[in-house]
Amino acid sequence: MRQRVVMFLVGVGLVASAIVPLSAQTAAKPAAAPGSKAAYTAPRTGDGQPDLQGVWDFRTVTPMERPAEFKDKPFLTEREVAEYEKKINAQRNVDENRDKTVRRQVNGTDETQDVASAYNQFWWDRGTQVIGTRRTSLVIDPPDGKIPELTAEAKKSRDERAAVAERPAWGPEDRSVGERCILGFNAGPPINTGGYNQNLQIVQSKDNVVLLNEMVHTARIVPLDGRAHLTFPQWTGSSVGHWEGNTLVVETQGFYAQTSFQNSSPSMHVVERFTRVAPNQLVYQYTVSDTTTWTKPFTVEIPMLKSDLPIYEYACHEGNYGMFGLLSGARAVEKQVDAAKGGSN
Repeated sequence: MRQRVVMFLVGVGLVASAIVPLSAQTAAKPAAAPGSKAAYTAPRTGDGQPDLQGVWDFRTVTPMERPAEFKDKPFLTEREVAEYEKKINAQRNVDENRDKTVRRQVNGTDETQDVASAYNQFWWDRGTQVIGTRRTSLVIDPPDGKIPELTAEAKKSRDERAAVAERPAWGPEDRSVGERCILGFNAGPPINTGGYNQNLQIVQSKDNVVLLNEMVHTARIVPLDGRAHLTFPQWTGSSVGHWEGNTLVVETQGFYAQTSFQNSSPSMHVVERFTRVAPNQLVYQYTVSDTTTWTKPFTVEIPMLKSDLPIYEYACHEGNYGMFGLLSGARAVEKQVDAAKGGSN
């Protein structure tokens, strides 16, 4: 069993320290029956609530949307699971070897210098297995396993953001919320697989639930006392929760500007459902509604596996140094372009 990997990521000024639990990845897969949720009764907290507490690992090789090769196949056979996992992991080995192609002389000795990618493959921790239900996508509705089409307004906004990303940044607002260390790319809401730091810690009290995502150390305090949503926007929205039987339901709205989720707009509404279905498994399901962005709502389901290891702080320092360097570099590029055109600057 591998232990956590302590990561010091130095990319475009990013210095991050993260320790990621890997033990849950090798735990036994849960049964593939969706109806198994009703067969298990979760333990209770001292307040009588279903006990969801602990660290939950949500890594997987199952993609968000159904691949073309499984177009009309919502579930895989056991043989297909083994073949798919082998193919994905083999490709990662190819990618890792490709990243290690630049060598340099250090003290008279050749040394590999991983500079072919911003993050070489060593730092990624995407998971190695298909989810236990053997679904071909994390999207469970619509039935085709695809996120619905963007609206015309969203397509225009997407293209405008892409154009901004291609030119030298005019200011920090031009860069993504991830680059600015405001939100992590998988921290949510909604929470999604991808990259690394794919761990969620849940802490409960009678009146609140804390959802701590390892990525950028994002912590949401979700009140359970029936209060209304906040009347002003937040980067991670305003979350309120309640219990429906053994399921914790969290509703989030009131997002501020960009979020970390795809092309979503401030009008996005997210309903998350957390259900413990086995001693070592939590099923996380969410439904997204955003009429500004998508033509219809969609639902994603991600099984999470229990880890016996703690979460350590992920410290994102992009705003301290990286943004200064990025904007300074952008101004230098502009001067070079002006000089080449015979400009005076």
